[in-house]
Amino acid sequence: MTPTKNPRTPLAKAFEVNANPAIYGTFAEIGAGQEVARFFFQAGQASQTIAKTISAYDMIYSDEIYGKESNGRYVCESRLLKMLDKEYSLLHRRLDQARGQKTTFFAFANTVATGDQKKKFSHGWLGVRFQAKPLGPHNDIVLHVRLLDKYRLQQQEALGILGVNAVHTAFHAISNASDIIDGLTEGLREGQVSVDFIRLTGPDVAHINNHLLNLELVRRGLSEAILFGPDQKILNVSDELFQKNVLIQRGSYRPVTTTHVDVLEKGITQFKKDFPCEAKNSMVLFELTMHSLSNEDGQIHEKDFLDRVRALCSLGHHVLVSNFFLFYRLKRFIRSATQKPVVLIMGASHLDRLFDEKHYADLEGGVLEGLSKLLDETTKLYVYPHKTEQSCMTTKTFFPAPKYLKIYQHFVEQKQIVDISGCDETSEYIHSAQVHRMLEQKNPAWETCVPKPVASLIKKENLFQ
Repeated sequence: MTPTKNPRTPLAKAFEVNANPAIYGTFAEIGAGQEVARFFFQAGQASQTIAKTISAYDMIYSDEIYGKESNGRYVCESRLLKMLDKEYSLLHRRLDQARGQKTTFFAFANTVATGDQKKKFSHGWLGVRFQAKPLGPHNDIVLHVRLLDKYRLQQQEALGILGVNAVHTAFHAISNASDIIDGLTEGLREGQVSVDFIRLTGPDVAHINNHLLNLELVRRGLSEAILFGPDQKILNVSDELFQKNVLIQRGSYRPVTTTHVDVLEKGITQFKKDFPCEAKNSMVLFELTMHSLSNEDGQIHEKDFLDRVRALCSLGHHVLVSNFFLFYRLKRFIRSATQKPVVLIMGASHLDRLFDEKHYADLEGGVLEGLSKLLDETTKLYVYPHKTEQSCMTTKTFFPAPKYLKIYQHFVEQKQIVDISGCDETSEYIHSAQVHRMLEQKNPAWETCVPKPVASLIKKENLFQ
C-alpha cells in the first residue's frame, strides 16, 4: 500500500461530509459495532448528515428487517445489497417530499465478522449507495475486505476508517480509479486491510472501468488476486472457490493458444482419474501473474490486459490475476478458501524453476521447504510435455541438480508431480509469443494456432493490436 502524503484523519473527513447540508443519509452496520457512524457522531454537526443509524445484531431481528439469505450466511454480498436496498428506499419514501429537491441521499451499510488470533479470517462487505445530485439516480460502491490486524479493537478501527473513506469518496473522489483507491485507503496502515473486491455501478461512475480498478488493487498490493468469471464479471475469490476443487493453469496468454487448451483438457482428464469422487465440484482457472502483465519498465498496458482477459473468458473458464510469482504462495492463498484437491498445471520446460534456489531465499529450508509447502496428498503438480522439432521434455527426461535429485524423485514417486500426457499424444508446443509475432507480421497462420472462439474474437474486436 502506498501511503497518502499528509493523510486527513477520519474525523476530518467525516466533518467535511457533515458540514455539507446537501448530504443526508443512514448507516446500517452488522457485526463490528457502529464503528463508521461513530466517527460521524464524534466529528460534530452529525445532525446535518445522519437521518438514522441501526445495528441489527440479533439474527432474528436482522432477518425480519432484511429477509433471510438462501445460503444462511450474514457476512455476504447478498446481505449487503439487501441492506442498501432497504435503507435507501426508506430514505426516499420518508424524506423525498420534505427535502428531496435539495438533498443528495446516501445509505451506508456493512456486514462484518471480526475475530482474534484463534479466528484468523476476519472479513466483511461494505458499501454506499448515493446520489451525485438531488433527484438523480443512485450509484453504488461495494467492497469486500479482509481485516488483517490481530485484535478486534484494531479491526473495528480499520473498519471505521474504511467506512468513513467510502462515504467521503462517494461525494468527493469518483473522477478516476487512482483517486478512488487513494480516497478509500487514506489513513490506513500498510498491512491493515486487504481490499480483494471492488465494484462501482451507476450512471455517475460509468466512466470507471471496474476491471482496471481491481487490477490497480493488485498492482498496489492491496489485494493478492482478482477473479473474473466467464462473463468477465469480477467475483469474490473466497466465495467462488469456497470448498471447490481447483485446477490452475498459469501462462502469459498473449494470446491463449491451442496448446494451452490441450494442456487444460489433459489436466482435467488426469484430475478425474486421480480424484474421481471430486470431479463434479471443480473450478478451472487460467492464471495471469502481475509479472507476466508488466513490461520491462514495470508498466501495465491496460488494453493488452483487457484483451487477454476477454480472450480467456471467451473459452468459458474463470481468470485469476495474482501477485504470486511462486506456486507455493499461490497454493497457500487458494487454501484459505478451500481444503479440497488443488492441481497446478505447467509445461515441462518450467520444471527447472521449481529448483531455482533464488526463489526460496526467504525460506530457512530453501528449496525443500518451498516444495513441501507446495505439494501434499491433495495438492499436485501436473506436467505437460514440452515438445519441439528436436526434443520432447517430460518429468522422466528432467533432472535437477544432483543435490535435489532424490527430492524430485520422491515427489514423482508419491505421484505429487505427474505427467499428464506422453510425447506421442501431443503436438509441438505453441507459445503465445510465436502467435503474437504472427499477429504483428499479419501472418494469417496465427488463426490455426488459437482456439476458434478466440480467433473470431481477435478479428472482430481487433485484439492484441
